Amino acid sequence: METVFIVKAGQYLGAGLAMGFGAIGAALGEGLTAGYANVSISRRPANSPAFTRNMLVAQAVAETSAIFALMVAILLVFTDLSPRGLCNWAAAIGAGLSIGLGSFGSGLGAGYPGAQAIWGVSRQPETAGTMTTTMLIGQAVCQTPAIFALVIAFILIFKDFTGLPSWPTSAALIGAGLAMGLGAIGSGWGGGHAGGAACEGFARQPRLRGTLMTTMLVGQAVSQTPAIFALVIAFLLIFKDLSGIPAWPYSACLLGAGLAVGFGAIGSGLGNGLNASSACTAISRESGAAKGMLTFMLVGQAVGQTPAIFALLLSLMLVTVGPTEGNLLVTMAMIGAGLSIGLGAIGSGLGNGVNGGSACLGITRSSETSQGMMTFMLVGQAVGQTPVIFSLMVSLMLLFGNYSGVATLPAAIALLSAGISMGFGAIGPGYGNGIVGAAACEALGERPDQAGLLMRTMLIAQAVAQSTAIYALVIAFVLMFVV
Repeated sequence: METVFIVKAGQYLGAGLAMGFGAIGAALGEGLTAGYANVSISRRPANSPAFTRNMLVAQAVAETSAIFALMVAILLVFTDLSPRGLCNWAAAIGAGLSIGLGSFGSGLGAGYPGAQAIWGVSRQPETAGTMTTTMLIGQAVCQTPAIFALVIAFILIFKDFTGLPSWPTSAALIGAGLAMGLGAIGSGWGGGHAGGAACEGFARQPRLRGTLMTTMLVGQAVSQTPAIFALVIAFLLIFKDLSGIPAWPYSACLLGAGLAVGFGAIGSGLGNGLNASSACTAISRESGAAKGMLTFMLVGQAVGQTPAIFALLLSLMLVTVGPTEGNLLVTMAMIGAGLSIGLGAIGSGLGNGVNGGSACLGITRSSETSQGMMTFMLVGQAVGQTPVIFSLMVSLMLLFGNYSGVATLPAAIALLSAGISMGFGAIGPGYGNGIVGAAACEALGERPDQAGLLMRTMLIAQAVAQSTAIYALVIAFVLMFVV
């Protein structure tokens, strides 16, 4: 009877998480589409039936992710998972987190192609048919992360966990939900930005639809990579053989792995989408730049994947070489390690995307600066990686630290707080460095003759922007080695 109560409680909590979080993104995406529909109707009142029709189609696609969440919530409310073992309380919560958080980015992202498609038709009414096709393709790719999240949710609901130890199995299942749910946000959102820019560019240059479609799809595909990283870790957590492993501190390793790759995928997923968005905009503004734009975009996106790759590596290390014996100090250190790299990757991933996108736009202003623009972009992105490197360093120190001392609560919280300090402390500098690099690339496009001055100013500004990351690093070191 106790097992039934615990599992049912987990199911109800999972249902609330699924539908509560799952409703946010779709509603925002639908609102964005409806807002542009109203503006378009004010521009061309005679075409209001067509705009309304396109709006409803776009909103229906954006609604898909919320329907996924609704489906999982209903399953969790009305399916009895207790016969499959006590661990199903955690599986239910993990399923709710996976689809709830995983629906946010896809729902919101799907609103951008819908909004820009309707606005584009108001500018170019003759493109209505092909614009709708472009919109639907862009929206469909946005739903991929939500589908990944739905797959993980279904596996967690229907897999039989009978006979498995409650811990660390429960930690693995919740970690899987966190990994996939958080990891889907950036990729869905970023893919929407790329789709919206392609629709906007098609309205500006209808003859470039094929080139814009190719750039959009390639950019969206690369933007899905962080979500795929999260999917890999989620599968690893669900199917790993945990028999015979002590509950603690390895449970903390599994939770830390989910937090690391989940948070770590947000910045790179969104940043890569923004990069692809700018590439589509650049092509529509200057068709002559289309030839080398795909390569330029891919280089920027490749560098932008670095923070997510750091998070993936740390997650794999927590799962494969994380300590299976230890005290409270080890437990808190493992969670701190996951938070440090996970949160720390957000700013650098997003900043790299903004920087790369600005470089794509910059070469349309002055095509002869292409080589110099590549240098500016790569230098700016390299400096922008510093905060996430600090975060990785703190995570590795927490993972491989010596915890043979007395395990007191203050000492354990100090280790957890070290990860929190460095994780949150890296977000602002990482994104801020990207803003500086983006501005420098934009300025280079306007004044290529001032490349030396602009490079010097960019590096000085980025160096100053690193100061807060250094402050966070110092406090993390104090918490780990002094307190």
